Amino acid sequence: MMKNNRWTTTTVFVVVSIFFVALNMRPAVTAIGPLFNVLMESLHVSNLQMSLLTSIPVFCMGLFAPMAVPLQKRLGTKSAIALLLAIIMVANGLRSLKASYILLVATSFAAGFAIAIIGPMLNAFIKEKFPKRFTTVVGIYSFGIGTGATLSAALTVSFYNGFQQNWTIALGSWALLAALALLLWLLVIDNKEVKLVEQRTEQSKEVARNPWRNARAWTILVYFGLQTSLFFSMMSWLTPMLQDKGMSLVAASTMLTFLSIVQMIGNIVVPILMEKWSNRIRWLLSLGILGVIGFALLSVGTGVVLWIAVLVIGVVLSGLFPIGLLLPLDEARNHAEANSWSSMVLSGGFMMSAVIPTLIGYCYDITGNHAYTYAIFLALMIAIIGTTLVLKKS
Repeated sequence: MMKNNRWTTTTVFVVVSIFFVALNMRPAVTAIGPLFNVLMESLHVSNLQMSLLTSIPVFCMGLFAPMAVPLQKRLGTKSAIALLLAIIMVANGLRSLKASYILLVATSFAAGFAIAIIGPMLNAFIKEKFPKRFTTVVGIYSFGIGTGATLSAALTVSFYNGFQQNWTIALGSWALLAALALLLWLLVIDNKEVKLVEQRTEQSKEVARNPWRNARAWTILVYFGLQTSLFFSMMSWLTPMLQDKGMSLVAASTMLTFLSIVQMIGNIVVPILMEKWSNRIRWLLSLGILGVIGFALLSVGTGVVLWIAVLVIGVVLSGLFPIGLLLPLDEARNHAEANSWSSMVLSGGFMMSAVIPTLIGYCYDITGNHAYTYAIFLALMIAIIGTTLVLKKS
C-alpha cells in the first residue's frame, strides 16, 4: 500500500475514510453536553440521570470492546465497521423522533455498543496497514475523533437555535455525518485487499501475550481510564460548570467549542511531534503537570483566566488521548497483540471512565455546587502522573 514510505492516492483515500469514521466516534455522546441544562429541564430529570447519558455509552465502549476480535473474524473488517456505522447512524436518527429520556438512554447504549467495537478494530487495522507510519495515522484518527467532538460542541447549540429550539432535531442531525462516513467507507475500502491482509494475519500463526496477565498492560489500562474520564467529564460538565459561574448557555458552549478546537488541533500536532520526540514518559509527565495547573486555574478563575485554563486543559487532553491509543500499540509485538492489547485497554479504560461523570452528577445533586467536581478533576490529573511514574519504573 505504501512504497518507499510514500503515500499513494489509494492510501490517502483510505486515511480519509478512517478520518470520517473517527468523526462519528464522539458526537452521540458529546452532543449531550452543550444542551445539558436544556435537556434536564425539558425531560424533568436530575443531574445524576443526565450524567448517565454520558456514562452509559462510555461504559458500553468498555463492555463491548472485546467483541472486536470475534466480530472482525466473522464479518471481516470492512463489513463489520460498515454495520457499526449504520448502528450509529440509526441511533442518532432515532433521537429526532421524540423527546424521551428512555429513548436517549436506548440510543446512547446502541451508539456506545458500536463505538466500542470500532475502536480496537480500527486500531488493529491501522497497525497492520501502516506499520511504518502508524503513529501519524493514529494521530489522524485521534484528530478525527477530536474534530467530531469539536463539531458536536460547536454546532449542536446552533442546530438547537436554528430549528426553533428543538433539541430532538439538533441531536438527530448527527445521523447525517454517520451516513456520509458509511458511504465513504464502503466506496474506498477494498474488500479484497482487506481479506488478503486478514488471511496473511491468520496464516502467520502469531503467538500473542495475554494482556490480562501482564502488569504493564494493566497500568496502561488504568492510565487510559483516567484520561478518558477527564475527557468525557469535561465534555459533559464544562458547560453547566461555566453556567454556574454566571455564563449564558451561548457563552458557556462557546468556551466548550474553544476547548474542543484546541483538542482537535493537538490531536494531530502532538502525534506528529512525537515522531521526532518519542519519549512517551516525558510527554505524560509534562502534560500531567500542565493539567494540574489548568484545573487549578479553572476552579478559581474568572474572565480571561478561565480562557487560559480551558486552553491549557485542551492542550493536555489533546495529548493524553493519542498517547493512550499508542501505548498498547507500542507494546504489541504483532497484529494479534495489537488487537488484544488495544481491546483490553479500551475495554477496561472506558468502563472505568463511565464512573466519573456519574459521580460528578451525584455530588452536584447533593451539594448544589461544583466544589467536588474540581477536586475530582485535580485528583484524576495527580493519578495520571502516578501511573506515568509506574510506567517509567516498569
